Amino acid sequence: MNENDPKAPAGRAPTVADVLALPVLAAGQPQVVTGLPYLDRQVRWVHITELTDPASFLKGGELVLTTGMPLPEDAAGVRRYVDELTEVGAAALVIELVRRYHRPPDALVQACRARGLPLVTLARDVNFLEVTQVVHALILGNQAEAMRRTQRIHEAFTALTLRGAGPEDVVRAAAEMSGRTVVLENLAHQALICEPSGSTVQEALTGWEQRSRATEPGDHTEVGGPEGWLTAPVSYQGERWGRLAMLRAPDDGPAFGPEHVTVLERTAMALTVARLIHATPWEHTAHRNALRELAEQRHHSPADARARCAALGLPTEDSRYVALLVDLGPGASGTEPESRLHRELRSAGIPALVGEISPGRLGVLPALRAAQPWRPVAERLSRTALGLSPEALVSVGSEVADLADITRSFREAARVIEATPPGQPLPPGRSFHELPDIDLRRLLYALREDTRIQDYTERRLGRLIDHDTRHGTDLMTTLGHYLDAAGNKTTAARRGGLSRETMYQRLRTIERLLDTDLESGERRTELHVALTALRVLRDG
Repeated sequence: MNENDPKAPAGRAPTVADVLALPVLAAGQPQVVTGLPYLDRQVRWVHITELTDPASFLKGGELVLTTGMPLPEDAAGVRRYVDELTEVGAAALVIELVRRYHRPPDALVQACRARGLPLVTLARDVNFLEVTQVVHALILGNQAEAMRRTQRIHEAFTALTLRGAGPEDVVRAAAEMSGRTVVLENLAHQALICEPSGSTVQEALTGWEQRSRATEPGDHTEVGGPEGWLTAPVSYQGERWGRLAMLRAPDDGPAFGPEHVTVLERTAMALTVARLIHATPWEHTAHRNALRELAEQRHHSPADARARCAALGLPTEDSRYVALLVDLGPGASGTEPESRLHRELRSAGIPALVGEISPGRLGVLPALRAAQPWRPVAERLSRTALGLSPEALVSVGSEVADLADITRSFREAARVIEATPPGQPLPPGRSFHELPDIDLRRLLYALREDTRIQDYTERRLGRLIDHDTRHGTDLMTTLGHYLDAAGNKTTAARRGGLSRETMYQRLRTIERLLDTDLESGERRTELHVALTALRVLRDG
């Protein structure tokens, strides 16, 4: 490969600095005399000129090469020459110090400095035609690569749309393609979906609403606001649904280029299609995702979780939290239950996240004031849930003061539901279940599928069950009466309609078959647990 073969800067057009670094120009020992801060200007073309008025042949973005021969003799003429180059938008002026000049004229230096035009001198002779060929090959190569990347972007979003991708998949793809953090917000400036790139959710979303409101919404894709976000509206037939924001790189890297604009606009189009074909509102999806991350502790850090919840409008300071789970049963489905519960909380002035965290199970996370009791809130939600479905079951975890601890509350609420059989009576004066309600029977119900429980029950009672089956006896019932009476034989005999002698005889048979001592409190406890487990297994 020739040393002058161009190497295109990745993802952008070449700048003045890129061009000066090329071997074909570096051989001329370039020296930047003025305009050092402006070397990041993009070079659209290279123009060789020996005219006194080259600006009339330029369109902007050109790197102007000259030997200096046509420069005016007088300072006013030099200023006019530089003014015309600046006004047309030339990227830089490169002058060769070989033929007419051996140092740049003072008038030229002063004029370029005054107008902010980069002035570069070449101490050695350079083949301008070769420079043009190399730089133009670089520019055209970049343009071709940019077109290929744009095509890949269009193909990727077309594929997402055709397979019916949801909004999370679309925003995630945008972040991956652009290498920038992308956020979808609703009209209330709540961040519904955030896909960070090169930053954390906390860094992206902290103080989101205030920062978002400082960036005025526009009708087109544009860069604006104090943080220089690239934003695009998401709308359909004139109705605006939300806004996409692509954040600047955390290291204040290069500004947004055409590819970033393409990615964001295609993201907005794909989101419009996704909203039309998916019935679930974006707000419901956002609440569901946030609740699942909290319930399953899938967030990267507590700070990320707080930032995401705050961006959805949930207070994260000076509040207390309690996790509620609502199993609606087969009678209710769709998004209406979520909307009803959310409206009920909103009417009570209680900010909350409400969303489906698993099929048929809703999660509710209200943020309560420090002195606000949670039980009336749970009662209100339970009554609403029962109005949606008579088979609804509501469970509550313990109250926590820090959002980072809410996972424990969700796990407790889930444990309560697991231990609550269908048709379980509600505690007196309550319409929900909580952790202290779990007694031995409900604990064994929760563990009913554990083979260790099944094995324990069989080892303790199997021989007695087999005896009843073979001989047509009813010793299991007698044992149940005896254990339920806490070892009181008289009470057990009365409950079974047996004489004392018959009761004694049956208990001796039971002791022989089970090889145990029924006078031992510990043995009776073991058998009582096994019998309760058996009843749960048979009822289940």
